[in-house]
Amino acid sequence: MPAVVVLGAQWGDEGKGKATDQLGSRVDYVVKFNGGNNAGHTVVIDGEKYALHLLPSGILSPGVTPVIGNGVVIDLAVLFTELDALVQRGVDVSRLLVSGNAHLIAPYNRTIDKVTERFLGKRRIGTTGRGIGPTYADKISRVGVRVQDLFDEKILAQKVEGALDQKNHLLVKVYNRRAITVEETVEELLSFADRVRPMVCDTGLVLNQALDAGKTVLFEAGQATMLDVDHGTYPFVTSSSATAGGACTGSGVGPTRIDRVVGVIKAYTTRVGEGPFPTELLDETGQWLREAGGEYGTTTGRPRRCGWYDAVIARYATRVNGLTDLVLTKLDTLTGLERIPVCVGYDVGGRRLDEMPENQSDFHHALPVYEELDGWSEDISGCRRFEDLPAAAQRYVLALEEMSGTRMSAIGVGPGREATIVRHDLLT
Repeated sequence: MPAVVVLGAQWGDEGKGKATDQLGSRVDYVVKFNGGNNAGHTVVIDGEKYALHLLPSGILSPGVTPVIGNGVVIDLAVLFTELDALVQRGVDVSRLLVSGNAHLIAPYNRTIDKVTERFLGKRRIGTTGRGIGPTYADKISRVGVRVQDLFDEKILAQKVEGALDQKNHLLVKVYNRRAITVEETVEELLSFADRVRPMVCDTGLVLNQALDAGKTVLFEAGQATMLDVDHGTYPFVTSSSATAGGACTGSGVGPTRIDRVVGVIKAYTTRVGEGPFPTELLDETGQWLREAGGEYGTTTGRPRRCGWYDAVIARYATRVNGLTDLVLTKLDTLTGLERIPVCVGYDVGGRRLDEMPENQSDFHHALPVYEELDGWSEDISGCRRFEDLPAAAQRYVLALEEMSGTRMSAIGVGPGREATIVRHDLLT
């Protein structure tokens, strides 16, 4: 049985949660391997909407074991608020496993995130202010606090003290904020220790043993390819590895065990936060796409920037992730357009580029080169076979498939779990 990675092939919000949820009934484990509560997945089941932020989408599938891997950063207050909300709606959350090696978002990480972003002014990154970046910075600087530290109060206090030594100087002397005490931080973190303890285990060992036993494991990315800290539009990126390689480092499962890598991509493009976006529409058409697609952040509520499909980015995502399949979402949003532009290349200072520019400056100045495809007016939300789509919609999908460099294995034609056309089985 396979190990499958599902990730975003644009700047996020492509519908990864729905894609993961659709596979949920056929997999045994769903693993979140990066990010924190700075991104959300919206899943619609039988008309009911579930907004998940920190939890893997697989938690909504009965019988599936959801796992928060070592590559995730965890705000424990958010974790338990989210779990409690699901319990109130009758969802069984008892199977959740949490890596003891995952890092914790401490109160000072949230504070640093917010004041730093305000301090940057026009140079701001566009973070959610939830402490994600500072927590990953602590991890790399080796002053982070991990889940396992909750179970040794002395070690926890030592680590918090070490982290606050420098941060309090920064808060007080640069940002004119009050110092944060070790005691208040330790007290807040320890208040969650007893509740999280039963969930904590060596998740890397559990997942490898599951694969040895022939179980199916699905790895679910937070954020997306163009927000990856190495391969995205740096510095306007997240602070973790959102590409396929991150599935291995963020879970403890080796790369030779991965069978399929599925990219989720919208039939157009959106982005939240700052940074370059070649196909962005700053006119009435962009606003129309935003309203037609309900393009507002699941976690933040922020309006998403909207633009046409970018085949250059799709080819790039295919290459850096080694994609075997694409899941095209929100095709129904484009219904009613007579003509649909698709970006097939960039104009950078008079040069035509068909692949991603080598440097950020060129990407920032890239102008999209468009080809226009015919649109359609028929309602496609009830289509369940590719042949049921209007001819123009079929041609649109096939054109994107050719331009993007990998097969379109599934097509979303509505928000519900069932509103999907499957062309190729993602698990075979």
